[in-house]
Amino acid sequence: MAELRGFVAAAAVMLVVSMSPRGVGAKTTIEPCSGSDSCPALLGYTLYADMKVSEVAALFGDDPAVLLAANALDFAAPGAAHRILPMGLFVRVPTRCACADGVRKSVSVRYAARPADTLATVADVVFAGLASADQIRNENGLSSTDADAPLDAGQKLVIPLPCVCFNSSDNNLPALYLSYAVQVGDTVPAIAASYETTVTDIMNVNAMGSPVAAPGDILAIPLPACASTFPKSASDHGLIVANGTYALTAGNCVQCSCGPGSLNLYCTPASLSGSCTSMQCPNSNVMLGNVSTHPISAGCNVSSCSYGGFVNGTITTSLNTGFQPRCPGPHQFPVLTDPPTTVNHDSTYLPPLSAPAPAEAGGVIPSPGSSVEGGFTLPKVSPANGPAGSVSEAPLMGKPRQILPFLVFCLVFYTQM
Repeated sequence: MAELRGFVAAAAVMLVVSMSPRGVGAKTTIEPCSGSDSCPALLGYTLYADMKVSEVAALFGDDPAVLLAANALDFAAPGAAHRILPMGLFVRVPTRCACADGVRKSVSVRYAARPADTLATVADVVFAGLASADQIRNENGLSSTDADAPLDAGQKLVIPLPCVCFNSSDNNLPALYLSYAVQVGDTVPAIAASYETTVTDIMNVNAMGSPVAAPGDILAIPLPACASTFPKSASDHGLIVANGTYALTAGNCVQCSCGPGSLNLYCTPASLSGSCTSMQCPNSNVMLGNVSTHPISAGCNVSSCSYGGFVNGTITTSLNTGFQPRCPGPHQFPVLTDPPTTVNHDSTYLPPLSAPAPAEAGGVIPSPGSSVEGGFTLPKVSPANGPAGSVSEAPLMGKPRQILPFLVFCLVFYTQM
């Protein structure tokens, strides 16, 4: 029985590898750099199997709550870290984009090889094509290792992952960059539409001569974001949050959101930690995130308690007062949804994360009861027969359609044994 289970698992992995576009050198945006600075970035990752939130987070060295927040998934729900995410789900993984060997890349991820792992399966399956076998080989000094040769179980590997900073801006506006691995059937126009940017912008960011990308290419996609202005003394200096999502900071005591009404960072208590310092604004009884209004005949006096960064283990706040022509309405927060249980392969677009959602004033987030349950769409951004300029469907496409049912059967059979 153990041998049969091993065969089924190995067959499933080999089928996944056979569906991955190999043999063509993938192109990745290269950003030269110097020094030792880093910036926040996002990795576009597709799950190769059903995985717990905590397992996906551990693969990239992330906090499960931080991973959920970056995808506008309910990070405060009881047991959220142990929820199982479905195979094929696309998630945005937060990472630190460092300067290493004179170029931008994330080299903080360490992976311990498992039995039957090869450089090819680690690159193409486990990390979903975000790193190539050659890149992993070179990063770890494995000059003579065959990409298809089994690795030693437990062997520690540094996984170089693509990312860019570009000063966390795009056309002089705050932006967070997502590393997106192009799939068979993707087109640049559809990718641009899916991420609410333009073909011209993607071409400029990635130094493309034409709006055509091949499967396996990794594009840097600029996402509109809210930038912080925390001082350099703050441990979360440079915090930036993609529109429609959240970020956790100050030891998971503070949650900062972006949008949907504006690209202004809005921070409130997160209450995910039991050891948080005071979040009350000095010389007032106003708490972090709270807004008070006092209508007068000429307009409205507004005071609010804002987050100023995590400095020396302390949550810093400041009281802001001012006059506005009219009193502001309730603050709108990005929608939080439940972690999905299925993947909708028929849809070609990810629901816009910037969709508005009403919320109570004073930092109240929509309750889990208002979450959207069930399916979640993949950002597979176009059918193979896309608009002009699309990447033509490779002969490989016929093969996955024939063997995918067998692959699914193998995985289901394996999990039930």
